[in-house]
Amino acid sequence: MKQIVFSDKCLDKYELIKEEVLCDINSMGYLLKHKKSGARMSVIYNDDDNKVFSIGFRTPPKDSTGVAHIVEHSVLCGSEKYPVKDPFVELAKGSLNTFLNAMTYPDKTVYPVASCNIKDFKNLMNVYMDAVLFPNMRKTSRIFEQEGWHYEMNEPDEPITINGVVYNEMRGVFSSPDQQLARLVQKVMFPDTPYGNESGGDPEVIPELTYEDFIAFHSRYYHPSNSYIYLYGDMDMEERLMWLDTEYLSKFDKIEVDSDIPAQRSFNAMRDVDEMYSAQKEDDKAYFSYNCIVGDSLDSELQLAFQIITHALVLIPGAPLKQALTDAGIGEEVSGSYDSEVLQPAFSIVAREAGIDRKDDFINVIRETLKKIIAEGIDQQSLKAAISFYEFKYREADYGRYPKGLMYGLQAMQTWLYDDNEPFAALLPNKIFDHLKKQIGTDYYEKLIDRYLLNNPHSAIVSIYPEVGLNTKRDMELAAKLDEYKKSLSSDELMAIMDNTRELREYQESEDLPEDMEKIPLIAREDIEKKTPKLYLEKKNIGSTEVLHHNIFTNGIAYVVCAFDITDLKEYTPYITLLTYLLGNMDTKKHSYLELCNEINLNTGGIDYSIDILPANNDTDTFKMMMEVGIRVLYPLMERS
Repeated sequence: MKQIVFSDKCLDKYELIKEEVLCDINSMGYLLKHKKSGARMSVIYNDDDNKVFSIGFRTPPKDSTGVAHIVEHSVLCGSEKYPVKDPFVELAKGSLNTFLNAMTYPDKTVYPVASCNIKDFKNLMNVYMDAVLFPNMRKTSRIFEQEGWHYEMNEPDEPITINGVVYNEMRGVFSSPDQQLARLVQKVMFPDTPYGNESGGDPEVIPELTYEDFIAFHSRYYHPSNSYIYLYGDMDMEERLMWLDTEYLSKFDKIEVDSDIPAQRSFNAMRDVDEMYSAQKEDDKAYFSYNCIVGDSLDSELQLAFQIITHALVLIPGAPLKQALTDAGIGEEVSGSYDSEVLQPAFSIVAREAGIDRKDDFINVIRETLKKIIAEGIDQQSLKAAISFYEFKYREADYGRYPKGLMYGLQAMQTWLYDDNEPFAALLPNKIFDHLKKQIGTDYYEKLIDRYLLNNPHSAIVSIYPEVGLNTKRDMELAAKLDEYKKSLSSDELMAIMDNTRELREYQESEDLPEDMEKIPLIAREDIEKKTPKLYLEKKNIGSTEVLHHNIFTNGIAYVVCAFDITDLKEYTPYITLLTYLLGNMDTKKHSYLELCNEINLNTGGIDYSIDILPANNDTDTFKMMMEVGIRVLYPLMERS
C-alpha cells in the first residue's frame, strides 16, 4: 500500500496527528493540522487518478436569512486573483474536471473539485482557495444584491418587488409540499439548535439579511481555523500541502472560532405538529411524517445498524412497515429515509397524499407494526439481505458520475465535523458489518427498534394539510407589505431604489476586462495526456465456454456479464424491453416478490437486465441485438458456487 513519508520541511508547517491504514478502501489516511492557521487537513492517499480537493467550513446558521447559502453563491463570483464576475464558467470552458460545485448543508458549507489531469486539478484548487478566502463580495455589495436579495423598481409608478438568485430559488423550493414537510420536520426536531433554522433561507426572512451581517458571517466562519481541507488520490501530496501553506494558509494566524454544533436535548414526549401547505385543488390530501432521533453520528455501529434497519423495515419491496401502511390504504405513496448527515441522525417514514382524517390510523399502524416486529422478531433474511446490500454498495463505491473520492470526503465530514480526530471513522465499516451479521438471531435489532422507534421521546409526528390558494394568499400579503413600504419612502428614497436597480443591471451586463479574463488558468492541449488507459483483457475458458476476463482491482467483487444474441427476435423488442423491467420485480414460481428481493440482495450485489445494440466491425448496416444479464458477487460467494 502506498505511503507518504513527510519531510522535515513539511512537518515544520504541519503537525501530523495520526496516520491510519484504510484497508477497506485500499488507501492510507493522514490527519494533519496547519500550525500557523489552525486549518484541519485530512489526506487519503492511493492510486486513484481521479484526484479530489475540498475545503469546507462549519457554518451553523443563527437565523433563517439563508446567509450560509448566499455566501456559498457569492464567494464564487470572483476573487482577488481572479476578479471576473463568474470565474467558474470561464474555468469550466478550459477544464477537464470530473466535479466542480459547492453545497450548503444545515451545518456546513463544502467546496469540492475533482480532475484526473494534474495541471487542471492545481488550477481548480487555486481558484477555489482564492474564492473562499479572498472573495470580491467583500469589496462590493453588488454581489450580495445579485445572489441574495434586493429591492427592485424601474419606474416611479411601478410596484417595488424583491429579486435575487437565492431568494427566487428558495421561493420555488418552499412551494413544494415535500420540501415544506422536510423543512418543518427539521425545525420541529431541533428547535433549540442551529438545525432549527433554515440554512438555505426562508423567503419571508431572507430580506432581513443586511450586507453588514453577510460580510460578518464570512469573516466569522471562512477562516482556516474553521476549515476542513481534504485531499484524495494519486498525487504528490507533500507538494500540494506546501503549496497550500505558501499560497494561502501561511497568510492567516490561528484564531478561536465559535462554530460548535450543540446537541438538541431530548423531548419529554413525542410532539405533534401540523401546518398548512398550498394546494392546487380542493381534493388534495395530507402528508404525514413519523420521525425519531437516533443517537449521534459519532456512533458508527449504531448509524450503520439503523441504515440496515431502515432498509429492512421500509425500503425493500414488501418491507413490513411500508407494506402495512400501503395495505391500510394510508397514502398514495409511502417512503422512508435515514438522514445521517447531521449531528443527531433521524429516521423518518412519510405517507403522501393521505386522507386528511387518517393521521391517527397512520400512527397506530406504525406503532402496532413495530410492536409486532419486536415481539415476533424482524425477518432475518431481510436483515441479511440489507447487510449484503450495504456491504456491496460500500465495496463497489459506484456513485455514478460522482468520483468516489468526492463521496469519501463527504462521508468523512459526517464524523470529522463533530470530532477533530475522526475523519476516517465512516470509511471503515467492514468490521462493523461483521459484527452486525453476528447479531442476527439475537434480540439486538429488536431492542434498537424498541428504543429508538417505538419508545423514543425525542420524536415527532409532523403533518401538513392542504389549503387551496395559500401561495396566492402569501403573494398578496407580500405585495401589500411592499406597497406599504413603498408608501413610507420619500421621493429621494424611491429614486435611490430605481438608481440601484439600474446600476445593478449595468453591473450584471458589463463585460469583464480582457486582462482579468486572461488571469483564469486554463489547460493547454499539451497538458492533456495522450495515452489511453490500459485495458486488461484476457481470453479464458471455463469448461467449453470462452470468456473475456479483466484482471483489475475490484475490492473483492466479481462482475459477470452474460450476453445472449437475440437478433432474430428483433420484432419482439418492445416485449423484451418490458421483460427486462419485470425480471426480478415480480413473484416467481418459488419466491414471492419480497423473498426474491431478499435472495438477490443476500447472494449478490444486484442483477441487472438490459438490451444492447452492437454494430459489426466496418459495417454500419449490420448489427447484433444482445440481451445482457449482469451480476455482481463477492469472491467467496463465487467460490462456494
